[in-house]
Amino acid sequence: MKYAEEGMVYHLAIKKGDVGRYVILPGDPKRCAMIASYFDDSKLVADSREFVTYTGYLEGEKVSVTSTGIGGPSASIAMEELVMSGADTFIRVGTCGGMDTNVKGGDIVIATGAIRMEGTSKEYAPIEFPAVADIEITNALIQAAKNLGNSYHAGIVECKDSFYGQHSPETKPVSYELMNKWEAWLRLGCKASEMESAALFVVASHLGVRCGSNFLVVANQEREKAGLDNPVVHDTDAAVKVGVEALRILIKQDRQYK
Repeated sequence: MKYAEEGMVYHLAIKKGDVGRYVILPGDPKRCAMIASYFDDSKLVADSREFVTYTGYLEGEKVSVTSTGIGGPSASIAMEELVMSGADTFIRVGTCGGMDTNVKGGDIVIATGAIRMEGTSKEYAPIEFPAVADIEITNALIQAAKNLGNSYHAGIVECKDSFYGQHSPETKPVSYELMNKWEAWLRLGCKASEMESAALFVVASHLGVRCGSNFLVVANQEREKAGLDNPVVHDTDAAVKVGVEALRILIKQDRQYK
């Protein structure tokens, strides 16, 4: 393998020293440059497949941002290879669809745990094992949202593999299963639906690293069904700022207690 010969991991095309221990994980490669603009002295490190990596500094500490693409399979690859390259603290920053009708477009959702309705995590742990966010990162994200004055919700999110299985489940051959489970998640108070956190949380547990997630709520299909006001928001800057502020909090805490 070409990358192995150069000391680089296979998919991300990075090596030890290229990234900091703290990494923000967006899905979209196009968001990486914008996130890196919040770092000091940021530089493009690698651009390989769906994985774009920038590295810079926050609070004098080396930090990075790496895109994961969509879904658990590529997200798990990114985390595995980033850990191989020296990272150990991850914050996923992305988008989600609201489920609880109290969750509106433009709000922030912070995942305390994730429903494993996807396939990747099953190749790491039995289904009985929970997908749980790291408590230090979760607390930092909550504090960051408060510091920045964001409307936020902390709770369970649902992770799936099929975007259109969520948005048009009635058209799928297994509509009975998709619709019945969606109703169960609603009754259980699930805050939002997205596609990566379950895999990331389980892989982080396996690798012994820290991971948390926060999302911009784009819209809420349950509010629309109920005839409630349903703002649609696509600007992810608020979620990015919460993620960056949370990293600052974590860096300071880690220095204090190490």
